[in-house]
Amino acid sequence: MSKFSFAAPCASRLAVAVAPVLVPLASAIAGPAPEPSTTLDAVQVRGVRPELASAESLKQARERLDQRAGATALVDADAYRDGRVSTLTDALGYAPGVFVQSRFGAEEARLSIRGSGVQRTFHGRGIAVLQDGVPLNLADGAFDMQAIEPLAARYIEVYRGANALEYGAATLGGAIDFVSPTGFDAAMLDARVEAGSFGYRRQQLAVAGATAKADGFVSLSGLQQDGYRAHSQQENYRLFGNAGYRFSDTLDGRVYLTHVDTRSELPGNLTLAQSKADPRAANTGNVALDQRRDFRLDRIAGTLGWAPSQGRTLTVSTWLSDKSLHHPIYQVLDQDSRDVGIDVRWRGEGQLVGRRNVLVAGFTHTRGNIDDDRFVNVGGHAGARTNRFNQRATNTQAYVENQTWLDTRWVLALGAQGLHSMRRSRDGFITGGRDESFDVDYTGVSPKLGVRYLLDDSTQLFANVSRSLEPPSFGELTGGPGVTQVDEQKATTAEVGARVQRDAFSLDAALYRARVDGELLALTDGNGNPLGTVNADRTIHQGLELGLGWRLREQWLLSVNYLWNDFRFDHDPVYGDNALAGIPPQQLRTSLRWSPNDALYIAPNVEWVPQDYCVDHANTFRAPGYTLLGLRVGGRLASRWSWFVDSRNLTDRKWISSTNVVADARGQDQANFMPGDGRSVYVGLEWAMQ
Repeated sequence: MSKFSFAAPCASRLAVAVAPVLVPLASAIAGPAPEPSTTLDAVQVRGVRPELASAESLKQARERLDQRAGATALVDADAYRDGRVSTLTDALGYAPGVFVQSRFGAEEARLSIRGSGVQRTFHGRGIAVLQDGVPLNLADGAFDMQAIEPLAARYIEVYRGANALEYGAATLGGAIDFVSPTGFDAAMLDARVEAGSFGYRRQQLAVAGATAKADGFVSLSGLQQDGYRAHSQQENYRLFGNAGYRFSDTLDGRVYLTHVDTRSELPGNLTLAQSKADPRAANTGNVALDQRRDFRLDRIAGTLGWAPSQGRTLTVSTWLSDKSLHHPIYQVLDQDSRDVGIDVRWRGEGQLVGRRNVLVAGFTHTRGNIDDDRFVNVGGHAGARTNRFNQRATNTQAYVENQTWLDTRWVLALGAQGLHSMRRSRDGFITGGRDESFDVDYTGVSPKLGVRYLLDDSTQLFANVSRSLEPPSFGELTGGPGVTQVDEQKATTAEVGARVQRDAFSLDAALYRARVDGELLALTDGNGNPLGTVNADRTIHQGLELGLGWRLREQWLLSVNYLWNDFRFDHDPVYGDNALAGIPPQQLRTSLRWSPNDALYIAPNVEWVPQDYCVDHANTFRAPGYTLLGLRVGGRLASRWSWFVDSRNLTDRKWISSTNVVADARGQDQANFMPGDGRSVYVGLEWAMQ
């Protein structure tokens, strides 16, 4: 019974690695263009409505993302709803450029784009996470995976790197925006159940409706699982809702409500030998301290959109969130946080000296307060207080980006973001005469220059160069020596790529190279003494992001998502040119789907990490690569019913899903490994009434 309550350092290496992939694709790009992209079901919109995200069709959203002078991607929620939908890996596993891997079959994951937040396997950073264009990140930049419900998304937009400037994001990773259904485009009633291995149960009930001027959508979902490993029970409940009203033909408003209640046991890390011998075991220390991460989140957001004329929109958004965290680990962390923010964004499309022009400009301000109380962990309960902090974070961003069509083929993009951030902490429990208070500010400007070349209506090439800036979150500023000397992480990134959208073939390919100054990493000195999180001297992040969809015949569809990651130090005095730890050099996810009709599809799939990869920056110990085989079968029953059987790790392989990232393992097999799930089968049934 559940005990939870409801409630690559040089260009030559880059060229050698990617040539075998790009050369075969060149002929496909240069080939004759088939008919336009796949026809989508029409979305009926009543009346003349402002051009907000809530009014866009999937086709319109894809066209808007394709106008970026850089790498973007769009994930249709229908593409992942035909299998188990539990973690961000389920939703984003085939999103080009996104590295996502669950820690132990749970929702917390290493979520990274271009090596952003490489050290985080939980409570992510380095990416702006949005819901309908409104930030979900806390004011210090961190975000929670459990605050996202993939089943309550209509589609997901991915902006890699500086291509997220449209939303004021100028981090190395970029932004991911989860766009919600509305009463205009969602099914009137949708009920879904999933069940499977390791005590897994998942439920969702969604209701939607619309009149001529008003609409609403509500999703209530739950997840319960015992987990593959001991001490890995999960229980999560989420309520997501939004309601919109059209005040006039040019004024539209929408309110969003979120409630999350999540409880997660943490099985901890094992040594590699332990992971091979008994991957279902938990770390004994985690069990003894009853380590877990439980929190409640309530959030309300509002968006008002004014469209004075066709192609011109002013959007004002504001939000308020309240979060309560109980987190027994090596100590007990009890945190209450409140965040409030406002975002004003203008998008105008028109003419500039007789040329088509699109201008996006905006301003965002976020403020957050955290009451951070810390105690001795006594079997999962709070003992004597060890520290107490009152923390405040603010972020103020102003951004502008302009695209001008120089002619029918060439498009020039210019943009910049200005940022001012503050991190302040007051020590409320000074012991031993050590005051851990600090007050630091971060300021900078991140420019961008990009171009697009349109070969034809379905094929384009792009290139850009940009700067990025990421202030540290409180996770980097507390708990290590010399915290006030931690500076912001900066990077200069160049990328080139191609996009193809045809009826039978789609391609998203991008090559990038980022020179990072002051990357936020947990390092040691030359004698092996820990320094906590500090700024590395210089690192290089470069690689290839490749997404491919190919309809081989009418009934066959090949999907490929490939990542080549070369992240390393650049002549560091301690680490030389070592590889950065934590993320495999290569990862491939591919699926071949056969569907003779709507009643049946069969889709075998493979996840392949061909190389071992380092768990420490000193490169003394490695995690093994792996190959996982899966099979997904499903289809539609009549007009309202759909079903699936999702089988994973069919060979029951023992594999490592994620690892710690440490400075120096000294060549020893330490507790740095998180075993992935064994063989599993999940079944699902969904009924929807339009």
